[in-house]
Amino acid sequence: MLNREPMKMWGGRFEGKLSPEAEAYSFSLQHDIRLWKQELQASAAHARMMGITGMLSAHEANRIVDALLEIHAEIEEGEWLPFDEYEDIHTAVEARLYEKIGALAGKLHTGRSRNDLVATEVRLWLRERTTDLARALFGLCSQLMQLAEQHKETLMPGLTHQQHAQPVTLGHHLMAHCWAFIRDLARLTQAGVRMNLCPLGAGALSGTTFPIDRELLAAELSFAAPTPNSMDAVSDRDFIAEYLFVGALLMVHLSRLAQELILWSAPEYGYVELSDEHTTGSSIMPQKKNPDIAELIRGRSALAIGNLTSILALLKGLPLTYNRDMQDDKPLLFATMDTVTPSVRLMSDMLAQARWNTERMRAALRGDFSTATELADYLVRKGVPFREAHQVVGQIVRECLQRGIALEDLDAETLQRHHPRFEADALEAIDPERAVRARTILGGTAPESVVKQIEQAKESLAEIEHQLNELLNPN
Repeated sequence: MLNREPMKMWGGRFEGKLSPEAEAYSFSLQHDIRLWKQELQASAAHARMMGITGMLSAHEANRIVDALLEIHAEIEEGEWLPFDEYEDIHTAVEARLYEKIGALAGKLHTGRSRNDLVATEVRLWLRERTTDLARALFGLCSQLMQLAEQHKETLMPGLTHQQHAQPVTLGHHLMAHCWAFIRDLARLTQAGVRMNLCPLGAGALSGTTFPIDRELLAAELSFAAPTPNSMDAVSDRDFIAEYLFVGALLMVHLSRLAQELILWSAPEYGYVELSDEHTTGSSIMPQKKNPDIAELIRGRSALAIGNLTSILALLKGLPLTYNRDMQDDKPLLFATMDTVTPSVRLMSDMLAQARWNTERMRAALRGDFSTATELADYLVRKGVPFREAHQVVGQIVRECLQRGIALEDLDAETLQRHHPRFEADALEAIDPERAVRARTILGGTAPESVVKQIEQAKESLAEIEHQLNELLNPN
């Protein structure tokens, strides 16, 4: 419940006032207070534009800009904070401006609406968050590439259906995750390009009769251009939905990696030990070392998915243009961005401090039949059709299971009993290291292929970084 009646930017046509319950229900300052910097930034740009176009005198424009700078310093230094007598950040700043410069403050809102103002501010806020998230993702990709380089020859089982399938290297496996995060970075950049249009000057929905220079406003705020349609400018929340999609998919990718770290740190796997900085103990079982941070990342991916679903449901039935439903877009956006960036940083730290048990990974290949495909390929190279070779090797595996032995225990005579094309060198195909090194195809798991992947990834990241720099530092 609000302690005092909130100040309004409207009300002249009303005799009554909102009930306390309705007031509390519609209150948004607790969310949009996060946009205070962008409110001041957009307002200063609007004031400067008004001075240039003659809507204000130069003296008036300078007084408003100076007062906005003072408010910025006051908030930053904790000398003044918007309180609950204001319904939103726009009302709060305007009220403080009145306290500083009197009636002149009322001129600032000429030709603009809270509709185009908030749409502009959220885009400005997102541009900053894009920088933060991009830095974190570059760091995570760098960490994965470093580990991939270190473990380009570390053998481990590759799985399909959670069953041992073929031998791979840890470096190859980690690069698979790296490529997913590179795609996330590319999507983040592309979303930033589409977001980088300036709604300011669109007014409530139809533009304005005042001589507002929208190109100047866009340039002042470092946007690529003004939004081309005033109705779309105030009703468009595609850019929020797109960022929530990028965040949700990124969290899904983090969750998949987190799940593997959780599994791999269990005694049954024993591939990795996570650091004390990213694990916790049990209140009852002294021996426990729980992968809590990885589990929290996995769990919070659900929140990001929920926020994406919520924004789509929020928008799906809205007619043009602005509707008050849109007030609830910001909590969804803020919640996702508050989750995603720390999750990326924590994952990077977790990987950097993890200890990898390479011997355990190599030992897991013993007796797992994951080189059976190599035997089939051996026969194919001898001219046997693959389907026949597949059938023959399947029978060999069945015999091994019946005898309780591994492929590694077979001799040449046994192989030749199953097919005359097998020769003594067929036993060499069973070696996991040989199987890995043979996969030199582009994108394969051979060490030299992993090195090429890392170089290719570096090139992709450099291109994305260039695009981001053009987006975020246009001047």
